[in-house]
Amino acid sequence: MHQWYLSYDGKQVGPFDQAAAATQARQNPNGYCWRQGFAEWIPIASCAELSGTAMTAAAAPPPPARRASDQIDYTIHGEDMQFVEVELDPGESVVAEAGTMMFKDASVQMETVFGDGSHSGQGGTFFDKLVGAGKRIITGESLFTTMFSNGGASKARAAFAAPYPGTIIPLSLSNYGGRIICQKDAFLCAARGVSIGVFFQRKVLTALFGGEGFIMQKLEGDGQVFVHAGGTIVERELKAGEVLHVDTGCVVALTQTVNFDIRQVGGVKSMLFGGEGVFFAELTGPGHVWLQSLPFSRLAGRMFASAYQKGGGKDEGSVLGGLGGILSGDRTF
Repeated sequence: MHQWYLSYDGKQVGPFDQAAAATQARQNPNGYCWRQGFAEWIPIASCAELSGTAMTAAAAPPPPARRASDQIDYTIHGEDMQFVEVELDPGESVVAEAGTMMFKDASVQMETVFGDGSHSGQGGTFFDKLVGAGKRIITGESLFTTMFSNGGASKARAAFAAPYPGTIIPLSLSNYGGRIICQKDAFLCAARGVSIGVFFQRKVLTALFGGEGFIMQKLEGDGQVFVHAGGTIVERELKAGEVLHVDTGCVVALTQTVNFDIRQVGGVKSMLFGGEGVFFAELTGPGHVWLQSLPFSRLAGRMFASAYQKGGGKDEGSVLGGLGGILSGDRTF
């Protein structure tokens, strides 16, 4: 029997057995729950095991729904430069972005597939694969992804590394209504069967100034996905009508019920000298949002600004000039 843990306002209580956890959940559903087997804490209100009506002893349980995605186990290693190690049972597969593999067991077969791999080995037609490839082109990704399948008779492992310092977020899509909206380059890898689609911004201003352009990624299915973001991750559960203002580049992912809009920062002085740009993202609940402390665009911009520029640099007004750059270690010649 599972042991349940509940969390209210950051305070954890438990363990509870199934009956006690269900009673506590009915008394106060405004929190989160977790048990062994859950990839992450989920809202109590979205957990059917606690918020649903209890079945009578005479009632036969409904047959389990057929999962479209493979069920995979995983471990995330590291702190600042993380990688995820996936354990595959015989016949299971994981799809990953090209160039993210770190290592794999010899029994794991690697195959380049057309599109997002969501129909590979599951009866998908060529048209389905063509549509998946078209979606990837629109989001700026490659036509192909890489499928890693366990062709052996025992468990095998494959690992995938994050492309820059940050955090890997494990998400079980079945806990979020089967759909997550995320930034274009956030996807790292997922269980076979997860569809990587396209999400178009409905409003022109949001598309132009929302930090992600017209197009974001839409991850759909019932499997496990891994999303990468820069720096430290902050999760917020927004209540209905609750509004959160966020730097446009710090939005990593959100559930489909969250409304994503933009708002002007303030007056002319704030726009010109505030250092936060002209617009910020306005997220309105209900729903769950994931935020990053260090967007890659910000990191790249700081690195470019600090790099030595031919024809002049930030120290060109100093007495030492170029010699000062050499002495300080900024450049060697």
